[in-house]
Amino acid sequence: MINSILAKIFYEIALYLEMEDVPFKPQAYESAAMALEGLSEDVVEIYKRGGEKAIEKIPGVGKSIAEKIIEYIKTGKIKYYEDFKKKIPVNIGELTSIEGVGPKMVRDLWKYLKIKNIEELEKAAREGKIRNLPNFGEKTEQNIIEGIEFLKRSKGRFLLSEILPRAREIEKALSSLKEVDQISVAGSVRRMKETIGDLDFLVTIGGGKEKQENSAKKIMDFFVSLPGVTKIWGKGTTRSSVRMEGGFDVDLRILAKKSFGSALQYFTGSKEHNIKTRTIALEKDLKLNEYGVFKGKRMVAGWNELGVYKAIGLPWIAPELRENRGEIEMAQRGKLPKIIGYNDILGDLHVHSNWNGGADSIEILAKEAMKLGYQYIGIADHTKFLRIENGLDEKQIEERNKEIDKINQKLENRNLKFKILKGCEANILDDGKVDINDKTLAKLDFVIAGVHSRFKMPREKMTERIIKAMKNPNIDIISHPTGRILKKRDEYQIDFNKILKVAKETKTILEINAWPQRLDLCDTNIKKAKEMGVKMIINTDSHQKDQLYFMEYGISQARRGWAEKDDIINTLPLDKLKNFFKK
Repeated sequence: MINSILAKIFYEIALYLEMEDVPFKPQAYESAAMALEGLSEDVVEIYKRGGEKAIEKIPGVGKSIAEKIIEYIKTGKIKYYEDFKKKIPVNIGELTSIEGVGPKMVRDLWKYLKIKNIEELEKAAREGKIRNLPNFGEKTEQNIIEGIEFLKRSKGRFLLSEILPRAREIEKALSSLKEVDQISVAGSVRRMKETIGDLDFLVTIGGGKEKQENSAKKIMDFFVSLPGVTKIWGKGTTRSSVRMEGGFDVDLRILAKKSFGSALQYFTGSKEHNIKTRTIALEKDLKLNEYGVFKGKRMVAGWNELGVYKAIGLPWIAPELRENRGEIEMAQRGKLPKIIGYNDILGDLHVHSNWNGGADSIEILAKEAMKLGYQYIGIADHTKFLRIENGLDEKQIEERNKEIDKINQKLENRNLKFKILKGCEANILDDGKVDINDKTLAKLDFVIAGVHSRFKMPREKMTERIIKAMKNPNIDIISHPTGRILKKRDEYQIDFNKILKVAKETKTILEINAWPQRLDLCDTNIKKAKEMGVKMIINTDSHQKDQLYFMEYGISQARRGWAEKDDIINTLPLDKLKNFFKK
């Protein structure tokens, strides 16, 4: 799919436009980029089916942007974008990936120091050349250095959301070959880790030796010729490796059928989990490796994963749990958690509508939620402090609530058992208060509150800031509780154990934010919250209808954190959820 490539281009066009202080247009390109990221269908297929009119029906895409999408489909380039790159030859996507570095800062760095990329920026910062520029200073220079160091720590990793759709495309393409008998993705993608290094696929083929050799050649020829392959690292009869557009590597292994289960267990990992399972096998006088489970020279298991685990005395362990964080010991005692399923969520309570700058109306969002089989959706528009997101004031919230009432009445008249809940995402200010009065908050079905500013407060002050918000009886949920942005910004400094203690006392719900760049809480903090008995909710933080499908990423994060259905409040049916908020 070229959706992700186009999304990247449009995000960068938005940055170039911001750099030049062009009003309104940056938001238009950002909306189009977000729409393309959320699409489940390749934009090329949409164009083939319906032409320019079909492209214009994509949320956030008008005539001008549709023309640019079509230009890219036909030529592989967008002149408007190429002109920007010639005019200001900076790696704007790379530079703005540093926390705190925005397009206007990039503009000034280019203007005064001709800085084009991160390497040049780091050199200038370490030589003290940035602090003396207009509107910069020593603190900004130090923040830039810290931001670059953080980026270096995550170098070579890709977001799960960047890789999983591509993995599914590749798997679908390979599965279409009649020569492929079994196929599975392995590695960290199968474990649904928040960031991914590379992709591994395992395949088996049927037939006799001669047929298998011919089939293997056809599969490998097909694999190295896949759309998006930019380099072939190696091609063999049982293993091939390629570099894909976007910079990630993909390995394909062809296995003997009898070893598919053991190879899948081995290549899924994690390394630490595998060390433990091999140790258990040795204790039982067995040998476990990628080829099977052996008693002496006799193979006793390996055809499937269930058999592999059973042979060493364990039940099958879900891939998301395989990190050697106690899952093997729990399995030995028969006490593995029954982790939340991918179909257990009954609604999403963190959804932004076009009232605060989202792409879609409340009614459109509700219809999409019904398609997902949800019982409810919660509209949680930003509030007034967040002006960049068109945050609503008290009067605007009241007007929006009237619209929700009208839509709910229409649904009721049609005997549809679906409810739109009234909420907001209020801003936790520096002193722990929120930016909407309690009288307005009390009228809502639920209230989310989150930190959206001053991320570098000292640990004690940030902790107290969040705790004060939790003690407000009108606040039900804390959004993206640690504030991290994957590959860009680390968690802010907080005493998480103290926050868990207060959340337990105040019955405040902590959010697992499914937005792919956040996935906040992280898996280890989810496990801590579960152990403390703190309830959680999985929300998408959607700003358009297609982003409701991000829920999968939040669920996978909850599963990695050992969360069960009872730990997550939006597994509750509507009546029980409403009663939960009344407590």
